[in-house]
Amino acid sequence: MNTFEDTKQLITLLKAGVSPFHCVLEAERILTDAGFTPLALTDHWDLQTGHGYYLPLFDSSLAAFTVGEKLTGRPSLRLEAAHTDWPCLRLKPSPEVSTERYARLNVEVYGSPNLSTWLDRPLSMAGRLSITGSNPFEPETRFVDFKEPLLTIPNLAIHMNPEANDGMKLNPQIDMLPLVSLITDAVDREHFFINRLAEEAGCAPEDILDYEITVYNTDPCAITGLNGEFLSAPRLDNLTSVQACLNGITAGMRENGINMILLYDNEEIGSRTKQGAFSSVTGHILEKIFLALGYDRETCLNTMMDGFLLSMDVAHAIHPNHPEKCDIKNKICMGDGLVLKMSSRQSYATDSSCIGVIEGICRNAKIPYRKFSNRSDMRGGSTLGAISSAELSMKTVDTGIPILAMHSARELMACADQSALNALAAEFFLI
Repeated sequence: MNTFEDTKQLITLLKAGVSPFHCVLEAERILTDAGFTPLALTDHWDLQTGHGYYLPLFDSSLAAFTVGEKLTGRPSLRLEAAHTDWPCLRLKPSPEVSTERYARLNVEVYGSPNLSTWLDRPLSMAGRLSITGSNPFEPETRFVDFKEPLLTIPNLAIHMNPEANDGMKLNPQIDMLPLVSLITDAVDREHFFINRLAEEAGCAPEDILDYEITVYNTDPCAITGLNGEFLSAPRLDNLTSVQACLNGITAGMRENGINMILLYDNEEIGSRTKQGAFSSVTGHILEKIFLALGYDRETCLNTMMDGFLLSMDVAHAIHPNHPEKCDIKNKICMGDGLVLKMSSRQSYATDSSCIGVIEGICRNAKIPYRKFSNRSDMRGGSTLGAISSAELSMKTVDTGIPILAMHSARELMACADQSALNALAAEFFLI
């Protein structure tokens, strides 16, 4: 495990993955550099053994897989999954709002962010546009990243809100609208955003049909701690796991096996979308793989139900100022390695037989790990693991790295834990 290189790779992904669309674009770049061949979801597939493939799924999700060089009988199937989205703010239609001489943008909350952490930060925007084409059923798609810190959400001065330090309730419609400009004679009060968006996309404003624009934190990643042991950065939830999946699938392949990674969108809002873990798209992709390799549907189904899924998402590290928020026994500190997440209510898709498999891999490869469970009187988060395992009828383990400030505009992790997760992702696909 090389912590320096693993952290460097992660920072590259964090810088590029400023929206789920851009996360997928960066994943495509990494896979292309590793020799993977692109496929389209609706094309006929002519697959070769000993090769890797990837396919974007509706622009914000992605699947990639390798086909073993010596497939004999029924191949084994292993999957790794993560999500490309994170809690944030997203622009509404007709977002231009003017108050006095201030130009603001109308946004809505996506997922469950810690809203106060988005105040007083340099923010930018990135996402996808649909632009008029010759065929109404095939509008042109373009991706934009403004990159510059164009936005900020100013806090109310404590003089005007003396109780701020006692806890402040933020109204998403009132308190979270970003300030973007000053209204002058040169600014179109009704169309200042759409005009700038068209300029960024290189098209006429009237050609923009619709858009999906994410507000993101432009604060740079920072390695912190007396010994450089921590990484403070936006979007650790869940690009840490996306990076591990990409490391795993590019590490190599098994001779008589099919390895696949699934980078899903919309986990933060329940996964019930065509590009989310609740979609039937994974089963369809697997069936297409097996049919292209000459297997029948029964073999595909049998292989799926005998497969193994490693679902990766971040976990809660014990907080140094609030250790009482963790379980009295099953807690984990940043730097302890990867986390095996357990819950009897199956919010984490884990059971003892499946955990035994992953523990065996970690022990043999000397990968540090700990088991985690939430306090009995406190509900933790959920992951896409339970959803995917139910859809695919497949053995599943939920894992990830422990972080602090989860769902904040900026989160904190231990650099060494990424190396542990990368190592597991690679070993899972190789042995």
